[in-house]
Amino acid sequence: MASAGSATALAERREEAQRRAAELELPRFKGRPGWEFTDLTGLELERYRPAADGAGATAADGAGATAAGGAGATAAGGAGAAAALGAGAALFELPAQPELPEGVIVSTIAQAAEQHPELLERHLGSVLSASEDIFLARNEAGPQHGAFVYVPRGVALEQPISLLAVQSEPGTELDRRTLIVLEEGAQAEVWEQYLSASEELDGVFNLASELVVGEGARLRYVCGQALSERTWIFGAQRAEVARDGYLDWVAFGFGSRNGRVRMETKLAGEGAEARVTGAYASRGRQHIDFDTTQEHAAPHTTSDLAFRGVLAARSTAVWKGNIIVDPGAQKTDAFQESRNLLISKRAHADAIPGLEIQANDVRCTHAAAVAQVDPEQLFYLRSRGLGEEVAKRLVIEGFLAALVERFEAGPVRERLGQALERRLALILGE
Repeated sequence: MASAGSATALAERREEAQRRAAELELPRFKGRPGWEFTDLTGLELERYRPAADGAGATAADGAGATAAGGAGATAAGGAGAAAALGAGAALFELPAQPELPEGVIVSTIAQAAEQHPELLERHLGSVLSASEDIFLARNEAGPQHGAFVYVPRGVALEQPISLLAVQSEPGTELDRRTLIVLEEGAQAEVWEQYLSASEELDGVFNLASELVVGEGARLRYVCGQALSERTWIFGAQRAEVARDGYLDWVAFGFGSRNGRVRMETKLAGEGAEARVTGAYASRGRQHIDFDTTQEHAAPHTTSDLAFRGVLAARSTAVWKGNIIVDPGAQKTDAFQESRNLLISKRAHADAIPGLEIQANDVRCTHAAAVAQVDPEQLFYLRSRGLGEEVAKRLVIEGFLAALVERFEAGPVRERLGQALERRLALILGE
């Protein structure tokens, strides 16, 4: 049961977020740092009503159901989720929900507020601050859709946890919140995807994710969206990794019409390590915007980020990355790269790496590239008897293979490859 103090604190937090949301304005295109490439003209938030509070949400209880959020959203884990949404609708097949060891919590945010208020109060908002972000403020002020995952000290989960959010009502704003906490020495893998119930759904999907990786803990977090191409997406995702902790973060961006997602990783403790892998593939007039940060706040920390995108038709994408090395974070080893392949002459991509280094004994490198399909590669393959379309497909597959090869043989590598293959077939019109 929720204590009076915890309930009051959570209520006060929501009221403060409502106040900020009412005061803040939408960022203007090219008028605020970070929004130089994403034009919000045409977005009228007042047109979208809040998704029903907790309607249709199901919580994982360790035996079967998947934590879901959104009006009318009900889905079981594994292949059942894809079947319920229609063939090809899911981004990837979710793993079956495991039997949970004692002490592990997988629930909705609303259930956690009732059943585990002390944990929720301690961790919710500990990594992510709403401050001047109107979308994060709206996320905190709105109905509490979302999932809470908690793995206590020293517990190692053998099977992945599955989370699913489906936006099913057009004309709504779904504010999705995910909080994942691993205590000292814990190990877990969490798969989460965001979907629309129909290809024509017009909505706003506003997500906020907090990943808390304790000392010596290891988290693999695989998340992605295959939302309707009429839906706006806004996201604020942040991870904090403590001493000797390890984070393996995989992100897919395949759907949506327009929007911007921030992905921030803070290596807060000595010896912390993070690897971030991102993939996006756009078509039509889609616009995809990823803003990533790797903050090294302690010495002897390591980060490795790689994003790759394939753009077709008149779609556009931007990746803006920043490596920040705080004072005293000596022996930092950081790398970031973004590579984009344009398979249409009208597609456009921007890749903007950045460094902010305030320590003098570090190794920080970056790479960025935007290019069309190499005609020499096509010529070589066609001279071996391959047709133009087959040759083009092979070049693109080779470009994306570098992402897949970042993972050892196993479920992650297999599902990543399958997701990229299906999306590629879609944007190539196969």
